[in-house]
Amino acid sequence: MNYNLSTIPSKEIMPGLHGKLVHSENMSMAFWDVEKGATVPEHAHMNEQIMHVMEGDFEFTLDGTTKVYRQGDIVVIAPHLKHSGVALTPCKLLDVFSPTREEYR
Repeated sequence: MNYNLSTIPSKEIMPGLHGKLVHSENMSMAFWDVEKGATVPEHAHMNEQIMHVMEGDFEFTLDGTTKVYRQGDIVVIAPHLKHSGVALTPCKLLDVFSPTREEYR
């Protein structure tokens, strides 16, 4: 399959968290536009995740440690680790999940 990001419809997965989602058999990619002040409540999932901050300042708590991540920062999140976040500015994030995030289809 071939995609162009401009033609993928955006879904508001959580308040202020708008994602363009691409899925394959074994992984998902989520291109997020995050409104300033939007929060991702603490949660954990069975998926391995890699988060890339493409723009903005994103405060992220992983396994009890909180840091502010900025453009170019990448975080690897092991399965089942609790994590949460808040957008300190408008942000663009890229998340890659394996296996596929079925609940995001």
